[in-house]
Amino acid sequence: MKDIIKKVPIPLCGVMLGLVALGNLLQSYGEGIRSVCGIVAAFLLILVLLKLIMFPQMIKEDMQNPIMASVSGTFPMALMLLSTYVKPFIGPAAMYIWYFAILLHIVLIVYFTVKFILKLQLPKVFASYYIVYVGIAVAAVTAPAYEKTGIGSIAFWFGFVTLILLLVLVTIRYVKCPQVPEPAQPLICIYAAPTSLCIAGYVQSVMPKSRGFLLAMLAVATVLYIFSLVKAIGYLKLKFYPSYAAFTFPFVISAIATKQTMACLANMGTPMPVLQYVVLVETVIAVVFVVYTLIRFLGFIFASNK
Repeated sequence: MKDIIKKVPIPLCGVMLGLVALGNLLQSYGEGIRSVCGIVAAFLLILVLLKLIMFPQMIKEDMQNPIMASVSGTFPMALMLLSTYVKPFIGPAAMYIWYFAILLHIVLIVYFTVKFILKLQLPKVFASYYIVYVGIAVAAVTAPAYEKTGIGSIAFWFGFVTLILLLVLVTIRYVKCPQVPEPAQPLICIYAAPTSLCIAGYVQSVMPKSRGFLLAMLAVATVLYIFSLVKAIGYLKLKFYPSYAAFTFPFVISAIATKQTMACLANMGTPMPVLQYVVLVETVIAVVFVVYTLIRFLGFIFASNK
């Protein structure tokens, strides 16, 4: 058992995040599917917590590495989403989990800024930096569940401003320093996530809404989605790395963003029926990526040591 827990990598939190988001995406197909996603995500949460309890030194060492430290942001993001899953069962206590997750994410933002951003080295910048700053926009997505859209609105605007800054910084890094070590290459697929996450947060928490602003964000998100999808398909031939987690949440949140934009535009009186086909394609792609990545991670963690 100890050997299994020792092999649990921090990026497993990214798969957990992908699963809880997938449950929300598929909720319209049946509450049972969402429950299955929630249960599997809860199992992954237990593995991560056991690693934290049994091998705190390993986690501490990981937090010295900019990739692992940035990817750790998927933990509070997943916790925010999971709090909405357990809300029907634990009632108001779910809100404390939500607050705790937001606080944890803010602590990470401060830590990461002091440790890595103030001593910025361009070759050490990766697409995973989006997780740290734009990731807090998950609070905007989940805020309506707790009637806290004020907090959600702040989280959205913080995420949106940092998205613009990071789009510039991260893109400069990949253009100027195109050499990326193989284990970190799949991280570029994270490009699909931040704009789509901002769309979801905007739709859920910001009032009043601007059709033009929403469509502009969707246009950018679509370009970044196609770019990330092409990259992901190319990287599937690599051997397994924990960075495979980048194949999960970015593609799920893209489908959610398109779905929510479609509903939002319909409410505004300008339906775009063509989006339903886009949503369907993006949903199928998201399911395939999450299931595939989950299988690869479980295979990696539970395989007997050769």
